[in-house]
Amino acid sequence: MITDSHAHIYFDSFDTDREAVLARAREAGVTRMLLVGTNVATSRQCFELAHGAPGVFPTAGIHPHDAAEADDAARAEIEAFCRRPECVAVGETGLDYFKNFSPRAAQLENFRWHLELARELDKPVIVHCREAHEDTLALLREHAGVRGVMHCYTYGPDELPPYLELGFFISYSGVVTFPKNEANRAAARATPLERLLVETDCPFLAPQHRRGGRNEPAYCREVLERIALARGLPLEELARITSDNATRLFRLPSEAPNAAP
Repeated sequence: MITDSHAHIYFDSFDTDREAVLARAREAGVTRMLLVGTNVATSRQCFELAHGAPGVFPTAGIHPHDAAEADDAARAEIEAFCRRPECVAVGETGLDYFKNFSPRAAQLENFRWHLELARELDKPVIVHCREAHEDTLALLREHAGVRGVMHCYTYGPDELPPYLELGFFISYSGVVTFPKNEANRAAARATPLERLLVETDCPFLAPQHRRGGRNEPAYCREVLERIALARGLPLEELARITSDNATRLFRLPSEAPNAAP
């Protein structure tokens, strides 16, 4: 059983073959996936797609790109989604100082709101961090005790320790397969096995030999293969470990679903 801990299959690029995408994921051993919301509309889509779909779990949040639009009405809807029992995490939220689609002040305030909600609900938070390492750490330290995952971790081993000290899980994507990204593979080797997760972040960040194309949950297997090679572990063992980790962090059912997603 492989768990893709971060997917966005509600994107319109999946509209023509979404069922086939889910079937390919199952054939590749990806039997569970988290559908991660980035604003009110996509969070709603996550819940709609996960409804009645074994092994598919929704989250709700407002991405830093959309932080400027995170008004009271939007937050009220996100909070309502997060309070639903089937919601397994708060987010995606965090900081993105690379694209800066929203002002930094709005991003910081939006991130803080999500962290406070995660604390109140005792649900993990899914953190996006791009070129915002110091500010991300500062806010996480303000909310010490909130559990969660550094999604699509792209840094090297030097930035890793403070996130581990805060109790966070670290999730690796197709970025770990890129030939020139030895620093990210070094971080994957340095991450304690009990904190390691894998994801696709599809439709983005397809693994190396699929770069330039649409990513999909089936390719989570390739992320696992690359990390297993880097760590000298059998693929099946790493799949079990990372799925067990996802079960603990997100409080997922431990058994594989009996039916196709």
